[in-house]
Amino acid sequence: MGIKDDAVEVRAQGWRTLAALHGSIEAELEKALQSSSELSVVEYTVLDALSRQDGWHMRMQQLARATALSSSATTRLVNRLEDRGLLTRILCADDRRGIYTELTLAGQKLLLDAKPVHDETLASALAAAGQVPELEPLVRALGALQRA
Repeated sequence: MGIKDDAVEVRAQGWRTLAALHGSIEAELEKALQSSSELSVVEYTVLDALSRQDGWHMRMQQLARATALSSSATTRLVNRLEDRGLLTRILCADDRRGIYTELTLAGQKLLLDAKPVHDETLASALAAAGQVPELEPLVRALGALQRA
């Protein structure tokens, strides 16, 4: 293996480690959010992203970027959340092609109820991952990013 190949392998190993950390945290969050709030991780992410917006709404394209989903997957997800009464869609006043997605009062309440579970589970999952030698440097780096 040449020097270039070694660099590729180091990056690939780093990516696999990051994916393992993400997978373990997401599994813990999924289990906790489903049992406490009947929300998936991506549903929680949508509610959370909307709650952080001025006016509590976003264009569908912005929401797709915030959740790292395709446009069609975002539309299906918004449909499900809208059917549950957690979101509503609003036509943009100055661009009739634009559609905003907005939290309803029920969505706001569910998010407030789910947030402590999410935050506690995330902290616990990160602490557990920090005890795994292969994952500890990434957990430490996440802490450094948060402090920055």
